[in-house]
Amino acid sequence: MPRICFTLQVRPDRLAEYTERHAHVWPEMLRALSASGWRDYSLFLRDDGLLVGYAVVHDFDAVLAAMAATEVNARWQADMAQYFVSLDSGAADTSAVALTEVFHLEDQLAALGSS
Repeated sequence: MPRICFTLQVRPDRLAEYTERHAHVWPEMLRALSASGWRDYSLFLRDDGLLVGYAVVHDFDAVLAAMAATEVNARWQADMAQYFVSLDSGAADTSAVALTEVFHLEDQLAALGSS
């Protein structure tokens, strides 16, 4: 299954609050993420506010669309927008900058095994 990695920028003066909010994500948001196809989803936060997200998803555009169709995502995105430096679309989920994967250990090991 494809992996996705993305970045966003959290306001440095709001890091503690942002972290606390993610320690207690709304149960309905957790269920919506799971139902829409997010797997092995993690967020990593650097001291300067760089946020890196990682997930395994079948189709990134499809999981974003599935989340966009939920009421809870609209509430969560509106509530969380205050923590970000700038959001191109006004919401973190659709403003995330996807990164290109250039290395994956298991893929390269598997390729070695087939040669």
